[in-house]
Amino acid sequence: MKGEFTANESEHKMRLDVALLARFPEHTRSSIKQLIDDGKILLNGRVVKAGEKLRNSDVITFDFPEPRPLEAKAENIDFEIVYEDSDLLVVNKPQGLVVHPCSSTKEGTLVNGLLYRVKDLSGINGVLRPGIVHRLDKNTSGLMLVAKNDFAHVSLAEQIKNKTCSRKYLALCEGVFKDAEGKIETYIERSQRDRKKMAVSDKGKKAITNFKVVKYYHDKTLVEFSLQTGRTHQIRVHCKMMNHPIVGDDVYGHAEKGLQGQLLHSYKISFLHPRSKEKMNFEIDLPEYFKNYLKKLK
Repeated sequence: MKGEFTANESEHKMRLDVALLARFPEHTRSSIKQLIDDGKILLNGRVVKAGEKLRNSDVITFDFPEPRPLEAKAENIDFEIVYEDSDLLVVNKPQGLVVHPCSSTKEGTLVNGLLYRVKDLSGINGVLRPGIVHRLDKNTSGLMLVAKNDFAHVSLAEQIKNKTCSRKYLALCEGVFKDAEGKIETYIERSQRDRKKMAVSDKGKKAITNFKVVKYYHDKTLVEFSLQTGRTHQIRVHCKMMNHPIVGDDVYGHAEKGLQGQLLHSYKISFLHPRSKEKMNFEIDLPEYFKNYLKKLK
């Protein structure tokens, strides 16, 4: 879609990307920034930065690419739909299921299953991640939000960004936590030693995790984590930093016999419905393998 508009008085001194997001709410701020960086959006015929301040009567021309058709194929994948309406879904992702296709996993993902079971999905995240607002690691189980349209996607993504969407996790960690609750605040970036891992650093992106002990065991601790930011592997990296890696985490700790991966479960999520603004709360039980492991502990 191509076109242009003239900045009005209310947009005077407003950032270019903010003004565009207000006029085209079906897009995300990151996608608009990318279009500006790519020269698809011009200010008075010039390529500028996303933070450029507008003046009254500035002319903005834009060239939004047409949405591409979905390329991931539909597959009958086993997962639970906890809630569904015309705007969104809440799904319970099982451990071992990759969220979306990538270079190493081209099929058999949650997205393939969504395409099989759901008629419409938002297209904001492209052809391989339709509907995906946020993600869980392959071996992390639990609740995830999926958007059926771009309106819902923008709203849910903004709630996650603005921390009005609450996500809580339960994890069984190695060792006994000294503090019953607290906050972990660091920077996280990709590891320089192993590019498949993330690591705490003195630079990168800020990562904030709150924790509260749920139950102490002889040499392990069941902990509730809540995220203030959503960095890749955030909880797992923070647990490793505290010398309390998550049980079964073969990347940041060690593999555990009888487990397929880390005992980390997204058990609770709260958000405002994009259309009705109603407060939505969902909570699910731990998966059986997690509960069975806890039963064996002293």
